Amino acid sequence: MRAIHRPGLRRRLAWLALAALACGGEERAAAPSAPQAASAAPPVEKAAYVGSAACAECHAAESARWRDSDHALAMQKASAASVRGNFDDVALQHFGVSSRFVRNGERFAVETEGASHDVAYTLGVDPLQQLLVEGPRGRLQALDTAWDTRPKERGGARWFHLQRDAIPPHDVLHWSRPSHTWNAMCADCHVTDYAKGYIAAEDRYASRWSELGVGCESCHGPGSQHVRWAPDPARAANAKNMGLTVALGPEHAFRFAEGAAIAHREPASSDGAEIDVCAACHARRGAIADGWQAGQPFLDYYRPALLDADLYHADGQIDDEVYEWGSFVQSRMFAAGVTCSDCHDPHSLHVDADAVCAQCHRAEVFATPAHHHHEEGSEGARCVSCHMPQRTYMQIDARRDHSFRVPRPDLAASLGTPDACAACHSARGAKWSAETVARWRGDKPVRAHFAAVLDAARRGEPDAGALLAALAVDTSQPAIARATALRELASRPDRAAVPSIQAGLQDPEPLVRMAALEALEPAPPEARQQLAAPLLRDPVRVVRLEAVRQLAPLPPDAHAALGADWTRALAEYRAALARDADRPESRVGAGLLALQLGDLAAAQREYEAALRIEPYYRPASVNLADLHRMAGHDDEGVKVLAEALQRDPEGAELHHAMGLALVRAGRHQEALAHFERAAKSAPEQARFAYVYAVALHGTGNAKQAMDVIQAALALHPNDASLRQALVDFGPHADAQSR
Repeated sequence: MRAIHRPGLRRRLAWLALAALACGGEERAAAPSAPQAASAAPPVEKAAYVGSAACAECHAAESARWRDSDHALAMQKASAASVRGNFDDVALQHFGVSSRFVRNGERFAVETEGASHDVAYTLGVDPLQQLLVEGPRGRLQALDTAWDTRPKERGGARWFHLQRDAIPPHDVLHWSRPSHTWNAMCADCHVTDYAKGYIAAEDRYASRWSELGVGCESCHGPGSQHVRWAPDPARAANAKNMGLTVALGPEHAFRFAEGAAIAHREPASSDGAEIDVCAACHARRGAIADGWQAGQPFLDYYRPALLDADLYHADGQIDDEVYEWGSFVQSRMFAAGVTCSDCHDPHSLHVDADAVCAQCHRAEVFATPAHHHHEEGSEGARCVSCHMPQRTYMQIDARRDHSFRVPRPDLAASLGTPDACAACHSARGAKWSAETVARWRGDKPVRAHFAAVLDAARRGEPDAGALLAALAVDTSQPAIARATALRELASRPDRAAVPSIQAGLQDPEPLVRMAALEALEPAPPEARQQLAAPLLRDPVRVVRLEAVRQLAPLPPDAHAALGADWTRALAEYRAALARDADRPESRVGAGLLALQLGDLAAAQREYEAALRIEPYYRPASVNLADLHRMAGHDDEGVKVLAEALQRDPEGAELHHAMGLALVRAGRHQEALAHFERAAKSAPEQARFAYVYAVALHGTGNAKQAMDVIQAALALHPNDASLRQALVDFGPHADAQSR
């Protein structure tokens, strides 16, 4: 089940706003080839999608297992056969909003908020089923109400609301808003061969797909050439991969060396093709190009999230809904060449967890109390209980962490990360867990972990920069952790980190190269040009596009000096932004690019387009107001912010921007009220508290300014601006200045 109504969506939208600024575009066009000789073979016909029914003719066993899987049932047309919920005129109340579910023959409808909506499609089956209704201009909208498909004795067989809070119609998380538009948010992982088909000039979708659900060709690629190859393989014109776009299957084995407790892979490494296929839907990512098919590199079409603080805990355990890829690539399993199908039946997706583990971990060594320290047959004796702790999303959907980590209650005790032992021993606390596991371990050394480094960075510790620089070049650590360290360095300009950044730009891992480019953010223009320019030719699209983002703020003569590399990569970047022209985040990204390239009129058009798509998208209002400031029309910026605050009076970012605009207009007392609202509404933003305190101090409220600083320091003890303000505003500040 992969859909959009879930805890953390508000944070996910904020992340998307940042990711949109780092998007990329269409596949790079190949250089023109020389004219072909008359005797040259004709070009191979492009493979087309033929549908899963064609595959079933020869692959009956695989088809039978797939037919009832979560993949096959990921999306279905609403019918008596597919709809699981009770539509016998039943109602659900949620914060004063009533939703009624009614049926008339094959017509299923949901009556809510004064309107009746026919159910067009269902999404998923286990452990819940969501509903899609038709919206305006080709949109499909995912409702906030879902059916719990679990048995009644397990709390299921009921309607429930996916949001824990009241969501008014103007909220960005309301089901009618763009955040819940299926065409943009979930379609490509619920149907096969999806094309969004957004027509920007008409603000409508002409979306298309070949097959509902995740069909055979979602993973194996379009099958027309395979179907042509199958009857007579010897005479087929294109026999590569049996006519498929990717070769998937048991091309490797795991074997035990004599006396070894853990099996090793033969051959030793994977080509990554299978992981890339699964990652396309099982990663927290944003698309950077259209047209992905199985067999094409994941990072040429998607930009994955790193171990960001609002997504993962400092030790890499899952927090927000991040799916499996980001966890798996942290694991020793991934490093050892394990692929998804080594554990999951690729067609039914079924897995017998403990039996799977025994394939590569000798049961006589690991499935014993000497290893797991629990009673045989108990929950604590299960491999997944300790090594794959679970977290619940969408209120009832429990998912396991795929980093296969060794339990580290010592990190839970010292850093506050989740303690796997707490699933059964919550009353005892992490300190007890840490002491118990330490006794079990004895003198066995503990492997170095990146958790302490990322935790230090998140808390703003003074030595975080040096720790991050060291982690970035520690190749014993997962690439995703090293990339995260480099990204964190972007907010900590430090000359000592330069060698690590330079090494990252040449790292064999594309994620690390991408993040090393991000670390160039504070570099002076000449250094940024020198270091980023070569990566405009990087073989991986996601890296090229980050190079564009870093080079875009440079002056026009610098761009001209970059020549054709710049022109090609910039076209890719623009194409990716255009791909998501239906999303306000992408429109703001396009506006920022236009601004950096000196086209203020184009920037204004993009920001205004973002607000037409989603009037409640705060960054669009803030950026548009700032654009007016740059053009010398601060009064227009104040008007933009006033309109935004009228729609969205709780927007902390809007209040902060309005305060700054009013200060520039000399309206200091009015500005104070907005700075106060911003600081109180978003205490997690140290910058808002700092600016509020500065404004208070500047208007003669020195004591109140100190109170604000001290309260903010309690939340952000290592924030450099707040600590400096404590000195500047302190009782001896005047004497020190003299």
